[in-house]
Amino acid sequence: MANQPMTRREMMTTLGGLALTALLGDFRSWAAQRRPNILYIMSDDHAAHALSCYGSRINTTPNLDRIAREGMRFTNCFVTNSLCAPSRATLLTGKYSHRHGVMDNRTRFDGSQQTFPKLLQQAGYITAIVGKWHLKSEPTGFEYWNILPGQGRYHNPVLIEMGQRKEHKGYVTDIITDLSLEFLERVRKQEKPFCLLCHHKAPHRGWQPDAKHAQLFADREIPEPETFDDDYSHRASAAAHADMRVADMPDYKKEQPPNLSPEEVKKWNYQRFIKDYLRTIASVDDNVGRLLDYLDKAGLAEDTIVIYTTDNGFFLGDHGWFDKRFMYEESLRIPLLVRYPREVPSGGVDEHFVLNVDFAPTFLDYAGVTVPADMQGRSIRPLLRREPPLDWRTSMYYHYYEYPRPHRARPHYGLRTERYKLIYYYTIDEWELFDLEKDPYELRSLYDDPAYAEVGQQLKAELERLRKELGDTT
Repeated sequence: MANQPMTRREMMTTLGGLALTALLGDFRSWAAQRRPNILYIMSDDHAAHALSCYGSRINTTPNLDRIAREGMRFTNCFVTNSLCAPSRATLLTGKYSHRHGVMDNRTRFDGSQQTFPKLLQQAGYITAIVGKWHLKSEPTGFEYWNILPGQGRYHNPVLIEMGQRKEHKGYVTDIITDLSLEFLERVRKQEKPFCLLCHHKAPHRGWQPDAKHAQLFADREIPEPETFDDDYSHRASAAAHADMRVADMPDYKKEQPPNLSPEEVKKWNYQRFIKDYLRTIASVDDNVGRLLDYLDKAGLAEDTIVIYTTDNGFFLGDHGWFDKRFMYEESLRIPLLVRYPREVPSGGVDEHFVLNVDFAPTFLDYAGVTVPADMQGRSIRPLLRREPPLDWRTSMYYHYYEYPRPHRARPHYGLRTERYKLIYYYTIDEWELFDLEKDPYELRSLYDDPAYAEVGQQLKAELERLRKELGDTT
């Protein structure tokens, strides 16, 4: 049967459908190109195993869990140098310590170098940082900054606003959130997108909770970690050499009951330390909730990428320690939660290796800014879209430098793969090799085990490949 010509009604229907299809295509293209706001929330020393969305058995974090529930949780996010200032410089530059120059907490950050806030600013973003800075130089690349001097105080903190010092009455986590909300209120109706770095002091040592949470956990004992009584006997000498044992921490010495045995002192210190630590986290969680609620009420939630993470991991009595620095899992691993309703499916969990060196390239990618060739990280946007590249990294490189003070953690560098970890303490020429599948708590080094000789050689070759690729060969 010959084709019949379309009636006027059929033609109009067809043309309308084509127009609608084109309109939807244009909308999708516009939505994909629309530059989101960025709210980056970073705490200090918040171990991943102290968030309930990461399976914590010692506390709950309902507001942080909300970000995970409404976005994506990364299970293998690591730092490249587990220390405050180096981690913050890595965030800004997208580079490893040996490239941005901040290898320890004593070094002043060179603010003249390229950073992602500067590039976002050039691309039309309103950039700001509120809270802990800890890089000795003044912030650059920010239209607004209001920072703590050094570590800052928990109660009645001084902050430096655009060069002017001012004391604020109240609790530091509340105040940093108040100032962040004031910034968001100032810029929310402007046509430009914003990038706000909200950097909390908590839960950094020495832990001072606010009045609201001062009695949290008072009626129960916090369970000790599985490795609380680690004797360091099956690893390199660096572990026993370190000065970061809960048994010896001076923080609560004046309050200790008399006549305690050494074992009782260790247990007593742990309960005081871990409860105060978790109390400060409870305040962070509450204040994250305040920020999320504001985004909802202001109509910004759909257009804003919310990121929660921390500057490094932390030993919560694991291996009998507090603090961080070592390449062991509790110190190396950090939480990473990302919510962006326009692009990130809710309830996602990603197991790929992600590093803090990836954060800057990710922000630039979402802002439509070309990632500079000298940035050493990689945008995690494909992972957030659940479109992982076939060539995504399967190993990661770590380098810790600061010695001897504080804590006498020996300098070391190393490699982590999905199953193995190789660490080299180069100032004492000692190695450790762990099979994370068989020994997830890293209690026994297999470096001298003949059965792992071939594995060790393969790991050394990969370690040297990464060192060469990253330019850290001195």
